[in-house]
Amino acid sequence: MKTARVLYNGAVHSAIAHEQGLLLADGRVLNELDVIWLPPVEVGTIFALGLNYADHSRELGFKPPNEPLVFMKGPNTLLGHDGQTPRPKGVKFMHYECELVVVIGQRAQRIPREQALQYVAGYTIANDYAVRDYLENFYRPNLRVKNRDACTPLGPWLSSVDEVNDPQNLALVTRVNGLVTQRGSTRDMVFSVAYLIEYLSSFMTLEPGDIILTGTPDGVVDCPVGSVVECEIEGLGTLRSCVVDDKF
Repeated sequence: MKTARVLYNGAVHSAIAHEQGLLLADGRVLNELDVIWLPPVEVGTIFALGLNYADHSRELGFKPPNEPLVFMKGPNTLLGHDGQTPRPKGVKFMHYECELVVVIGQRAQRIPREQALQYVAGYTIANDYAVRDYLENFYRPNLRVKNRDACTPLGPWLSSVDEVNDPQNLALVTRVNGLVTQRGSTRDMVFSVAYLIEYLSSFMTLEPGDIILTGTPDGVVDCPVGSVVECEIEGLGTLRSCVVDDKF
């Protein structure tokens, strides 16, 4: 099942897809344009991966890492489907990063990878925008690159695990203003979903609602103000966002 969280008339509602829009838990059907989309889960800790696709590593002039390059993100970074991400004034290169997101479903401590997927509640999509101008080190992205307000749209749906036969065999496509600019597959990850759960849970406890952003393939391009960016992952839907001018 695919579920969403939306804001309508000042209240947060859970919803599922309906032929006329969105079906709320209370039975009301709403037009998608009448709601504000929220991240599809109440998010706990946010983990993100750098250079987790070999082709993207090569695109940036790096060798694939020998150990997961994990960094943390703050809750201020998240927004929902159809959200707006500000582009700082004067920057030369700001790009999308279409990523499969793993949502943890139960407490996980020292989980072997053979059992890791049993601890997943579902999957969603992130677009983890990055401002290349501010990047100091590809191996450890600094705060201005990965922790800007509203820099990470998430959604639109949480797809339950029964809808994803194999998280390591999903096609990814990104479109900017309708033009395909990125194609890839989760089979090209350096570190798989199961490995990442094993790795993280080996030294810290993962809790329900924690999410793992698993990296992006090659093919990132600059997104000027006005760009409408669509990140699509096979079976999960399409996450849409717009790049707007930073008002500050």
